[in-house]
Parts: sequence; C-alpha cells; structure tokens
Amino acid sequence: MESPRTRALQAAVDLLGTEGLRALTHARVDDRAGLPKGSTSNYFRTRAALLTGVSDWLAEADQQAVGPAFQPATAAEFVDAMCWLFDLITRVNRVQTTARLVLFLEGSHDAELRKSLSRGRAALEAGATEALAGMGAPDPVVAARTVAAMAEGLILHRIARHDEVDPRPLFELIARAVLPPAS
Repeated sequence: MESPRTRALQAAVDLLGTEGLRALTHARVDDRAGLPKGSTSNYFRTRAALLTGVSDWLAEADQQAVGPAFQPATAAEFVDAMCWLFDLITRVNRVQTTARLVLFLEGSHDAELRKSLSRGRAALEAGATEALAGMGAPDPVVAARTVAAMAEGLILHRIARHDEVDPRPLFELIARAVLPPAS
C-alpha cells in the first residue's frame, strides 16, 4: 500500500487533472485520498508547498518512466520513441499531463513552483540531449530544446483542444532538421 504522502500526491494530481486548480484544497485531497482530515497539511503546510510537491513528484515519476525507455540510436528509433512518449503523455497519463499543464500556468506567477517545473524540464531535456548527441546531432542542446518545444505544443493541443493530429509526420520533420542524414 502507498504511503499517506504518496496517496495525498496522487489525489492532488487527480484533482488538478480532472477538476482544475480551484478544486485543489488540503481537505479535498484528504477526502480524495481517503486520509484523515489534516493529513495532507502535515506533509504540505501551504497550498504553494502542495503545488511544488506535486510538481516534484510528477518530475520524479517522469524520470522513472521515461528516462530508461528513451534511448533511441537512429532517427527512425527517435521518431518511434517520440510517438510512444506522446501517446503515453497524452493518452495513458492524460490526467497527470493535464495536472502538469495546470501547474505550468500557476508557475507563471509562483517562483518556487517555476523552479520545480524547471528542474523537471531540465532533467528530461538532459536525457534528450544525450540521446540526440549519440545520434550525431550537430547541436544536441538546441536540438533537444527544439524537440521539446514542438512536443509541448502538440501536447497542449491534444490535452486542451482534444486535437487528434498524427504526431509522426511532425516528429519525422524535426528528426530530419536536427539529425544528420542517414548514411
């Protein structure tokens, strides 16, 4: 069974991802997690601390799920990996992704949350940079940022607008732009 802290974080993600920022209160998290009243507040004294806790927890979960799985060696494997990741993020983990998008907006005026979100992004970007460098990208840092920016746009449209565009042609275009031609 999950620890009470983990249950609180899972409940907070569920509230953010299904009902939005206004739904997130310590009492509602306790209720959703099946915890005694005041439990969430014991771990996260303020709402800001809860938001940062959720952001850190989501970033850690991302690293555990994606880090080991994202190791493409060719442009074709890169496109396949990006399509797999896009499906994971926008379908399988849709609620978590919606919660993260809510956090992004809140981070625009919350410096601590913004730092947490930036740490999570940096960790994922580092993995992409390493993979792209291994595939011969002339500038793997710029390549990783380009891929991330394009993917974030697709994710936003899939989540917010329910846009069912096929991401494969877009990832193929990006791969051609950031990777050397296959020999």
